[in-house]
Amino acid sequence: MGWGFRKSIKFGPFRFNMSKSGVGHSVGGKGARYTKTADGRKQMTFRIPGTGLSWRRPIGGRRR
Repeated sequence: MGWGFRKSIKFGPFRFNMSKSGVGHSVGGKGARYTKTADGRKQMTFRIPGTGLSWRRPIGGRRR
């Protein structure tokens, strides 16, 4: 098992995520969030607050 690193900084609805692989960012609130990861992938996450249920959908790129 290797070592990892992750740090999140929040500015209102914006979040910057720094990790070993680079910097990503996300924007949104409790119900929906748009994310661009450090390796360039984009996704939308929809959540039902208080239930622990969420659904992620990749944006762009090739679908499998």
